[in-house]
Amino acid sequence: MENTRADAGLAFLLQYENVAWYERGAVRILDRRVYPGKVSFVTCRTHGEVAQAIADMVTQSAGPYTAAAMGMALAAYECREKTAAEQLAYLTAAADTLAHARPTTAKRMELVTAGCLAAGKQAIEAGEPAGDAIFAHALRANDSRYRKIETIAGHLVDLFPQNGTVMTQCFGETIVGMMLKTARARGSALRIFCPETRPYFQGARLTATVCRDMGFDVTVITDNMPAYVMQREKVDVFTCAADAICLDGWVFNKVGTFQIAIAANYLGIPAFVTGAPDIGSPRHEDVKIELRDPAFTLQAMGVRTAAEGVKGYYPAFDATPPHLISGIVTDRGVFSPFDLPRYFENGGAGEYEMVI
Repeated sequence: MENTRADAGLAFLLQYENVAWYERGAVRILDRRVYPGKVSFVTCRTHGEVAQAIADMVTQSAGPYTAAAMGMALAAYECREKTAAEQLAYLTAAADTLAHARPTTAKRMELVTAGCLAAGKQAIEAGEPAGDAIFAHALRANDSRYRKIETIAGHLVDLFPQNGTVMTQCFGETIVGMMLKTARARGSALRIFCPETRPYFQGARLTATVCRDMGFDVTVITDNMPAYVMQREKVDVFTCAADAICLDGWVFNKVGTFQIAIAANYLGIPAFVTGAPDIGSPRHEDVKIELRDPAFTLQAMGVRTAAEGVKGYYPAFDATPPHLISGIVTDRGVFSPFDLPRYFENGGAGEYEMVI
């Protein structure tokens, strides 16, 4: 691993300590529900509180993976005075709790917590503190993932015209920062359009802030504007990350991705999804779409917008079929969504590896 941390040169929101951080028996998580209007951290004293923070959207996008790893370090601290066998049992249960904090991303979260569990087990068997080992593993894993995503960003920016116009969806976390870092290194002054992505407004609050902080021209649009903006503003590329990429080519991402992909396809604009396929998700039918509190769609940032008695509906994700996707951009290059098993045949290990 290189001496320089992989988050060097990225925006405040993407620095490791500002995603989720374990220290002295607590995990501190930046509260993205209120950022950037307020820089506030939620402090979790148990791994159960970390799981609840993930479920409550204190952090989202790739933030929960970092939080889960830090939560495992906290779990090791909680059980540090137990016998070796009791520690292993406690960590195994904690891994399950953290991995299933949100249903749609459970397969990836299982890889994260399994890696932490393996690191903890190795330390316990050697008579060493499991918490220290898990924390060190979490940092190595984070660094490895950031560097892998930087490679993905290189392949993605290869697909952009110099000084092109790009539309995103929701907050793609690390890939947003690495995409901009790569473009900046190449002297490409990208122009970014961010749909707001209600009801949590991740695009407006998170993606747009990262773009601004890294010195790029960024414009926020409402969720019903993408087709018009694509046509009127001559958008060159639509790109998003994914919460699950199934081996059959279907992509699960923040709800609204499907309709933007339809508009892009109609207008002849390429749609590129970043990330590695999930070997644990062979078929899209097996992915569970998380349905959140419907009342949340009846308000905007805490202000009610619908009359009493009106019903809400809140699927957190949607599924985009492969025929609408121009390519899956991975650390091993760009793959057709109809040919994703070849990623693993080419030596790909996935974005979230169990042991690093």
